[in-house]
Amino acid sequence: MTALILPASVRDAIVDRAREGSPEEICGVLGGEYAPDDWSRVRSQYPAENVAETPRTRYRIDPEAQLAIFERLEGRGEQIVGFYHSHPRGPPRPSATDAARATWPDRSYAIVSLEPFEIGSWRWRTGADERGANPETDGRFVREPLAIE
Repeated sequence: MTALILPASVRDAIVDRAREGSPEEICGVLGGEYAPDDWSRVRSQYPAENVAETPRTRYRIDPEAQLAIFERLEGRGEQIVGFYHSHPRGPPRPSATDAARATWPDRSYAIVSLEPFEIGSWRWRTGADERGANPETDGRFVREPLAIE
């Protein structure tokens, strides 16, 4: 079973950013200890600018900025645990657009919904297996427990 362990200080920083950034979505990268089929432990969060054309309803991290974040967290001895973003007006779960744009198999995607207030985490699972399913079209989000410590 997978789960995401999130320090209270990181949760609070993400929630504060979501509130400050509202009505636009905020986004960033989660760094720490990654385990594809077990508990992943977040140690830090790396805020990113939302460069989506419609930031009130979408998020997008600039690829060059994302690469710089990856290099920074790896330089600190961390792994890419996943990503986070906000839904200022809900829903408190991944949207169809989130599913269509998810590209990191087995990583956690944490979502902060402000209305209604809720924080949840989902793993992106692809359909790639011995049956030859296409991970580009057969992926899905699976809810995972979120432990705050």
